[in-house]
Amino acid sequence: MMQESPDPEDDETPTQSDRLSMLSQEIQTLKRSSTNNSYEERVKRLSVAELNELLEEIETAIKDYSEELVQQLALRDELEFEKEVKNSFISVLIEVQNKQREHKETAKKKKKLKNGSPQNGKQERGHMPGTYLTTVIPYEKKNGPPSVEDLQTLTKILHAMKEDSEKVPSLLTDYILKVLCPT
Repeated sequence: MMQESPDPEDDETPTQSDRLSMLSQEIQTLKRSSTNNSYEERVKRLSVAELNELLEEIETAIKDYSEELVQQLALRDELEFEKEVKNSFISVLIEVQNKQREHKETAKKKKKLKNGSPQNGKQERGHMPGTYLTTVIPYEKKNGPPSVEDLQTLTKILHAMKEDSEKVPSLLTDYILKVLCPT
């Protein structure tokens, strides 16, 4: 059996989070090691150069913490958006499935009624209700789940299907050309 060798990059340098944690622990240790008065006494005894060095370290730590915070907030926003898109897709899919079920039952009832009564020989022309509700969206299963962009596109198609909109064919064509058969 083959085993994966450990990644050499994993051990080389600590991550930014690790450095921030270490710096934070050092600051906490300094604070706990003595009372506020003795901490203040030590700071008062520092030379201007040492104070400037300490200031520089603290400013660097603040900058690093701020960058990490911004990155984590951006990630949180991205995950929140992805969750909203997925929830929206699921909701619309369920609504369309329910509408399809209702449409199917209604069509069965109409068919029974038409079989029992003679027809006038007239066929309805134009857009029949439920025409786009029965549309099948082609889907190609990939290695992972669909991307957020794909889900947004599918959600638009499902909304149009739910509303029985005449936009369904064009949305479906765009989806097929852009997602399933990209050039």
